[in-house]
Amino acid sequence: MLVLLPPSETKADGGDGRCLDLDALSFPELNPVRRKLADALVELAADVPASLAALGLSERQRGEVERNARLWSSPTTPALLRYTGVLYDALAAAEFTDAERKRAHRRLAVASALFGVVRAGDPIPAYRLSGGSTLPGLGSLRSVWRPVLEPVLADVDDLVVDLRSGAYAALARIPGAVTVRVVTEDARGRRKTVSHHNKAHKGRLAAALATTATEPAGPEDVVAVAEAAGIRCEQVSETALEIVTGP
Repeated sequence: MLVLLPPSETKADGGDGRCLDLDALSFPELNPVRRKLADALVELAADVPASLAALGLSERQRGEVERNARLWSSPTTPALLRYTGVLYDALAAAEFTDAERKRAHRRLAVASALFGVVRAGDPIPAYRLSGGSTLPGLGSLRSVWRPVLEPVLADVDDLVVDLRSGAYAALARIPGAVTVRVVTEDARGRRKTVSHHNKAHKGRLAAALATTATEPAGPEDVVAVAEAAGIRCEQVSETALEIVTGP
């Protein structure tokens, strides 16, 4: 099973790993595009106003541009610990046991505007690039990534549970992947999509899937793991699940 997580805009600082080595990352077929994007980000960082504009940042976020400038020289840390925010707080990877961490590194991957997709244990630096960004001279990231990323993800033989957000799902379609929607149900049984707590619920589901001793092989197994973790989850179609909250 491969659980594909969305990234986060925020990243943890520092790390104790060596500087970025693309050959140390999973899915080496993506390295030519990774190198092109990394070099483009470093070059863009030399022009702070242009970087802020291209990345959709404010003047107060100049530090993000400085991160990009140091992309090839800053320390790395495993991807699962690099990304921060609501989903990753709920995932609570730092609390995994050694056995759970090994399963998580095998089962979890993170969609990335810069790296395409990385496995949980892949060593990456802090950076700033969003899925909806357009870099000068390269065009939209969707046009850059889709031709190379889609074939790589299509070759994944295991069950794929796709938790990506819209901007990152647009970088590569994954036929047959199981998608998950978070909904709230009122007293009359009516459901609507949840936005505010969406990430937290997906983080808890990802933690359950990452650490379970069983190996889910289909959507019904994902539902069973979720239910065992106290998450109300229902299969609503062949490849779609809903996490149900409320009323």
